[in-house]
Amino acid sequence: TVMPEGIGAETQVMAASEGLSPNDVVNIFDDTGTTKCRKADATDATKPADGYVKAAVELGANATVYTDGYLPGSGLTVGSKYFLSADTPGTVTTTPPSGTGNIMQQIGKAVSPTAIKFEPLTPIVRA
Repeated sequence: TVMPEGIGAETQVMAASEGLSPNDVVNIFDDTGTTKCRKADATDATKPADGYVKAAVELGANATVYTDGYLPGSGLTVGSKYFLSADTPGTVTTTPPSGTGNIMQQIGKAVSPTAIKFEPLTPIVRA
């Protein structure tokens, strides 16, 4: 992307509390005073999506977390809404989670076959 000089994506650098894969959607949390990130998980109401990573990160290593922009993907359906997955932590799906206690959180909308405009909505806990 072409950004004016001095303007860039909104990012934060923090330690990963688990190994992360490229394009994982992550939750940012406070671990006894230290800001860390972990895979977002729709089966755990304490792990909504706050950002995403573009590169693999090992446990304990620093991750660059993007909190806006375009989440990379492949085979995406343009115009479809994507939600945090209840099946695989850190991933997104076009099917909103429906299990009791799952969080339904729209992550964004596919704007191309390879990009989702990252605009996470407030998660809703399923009753």
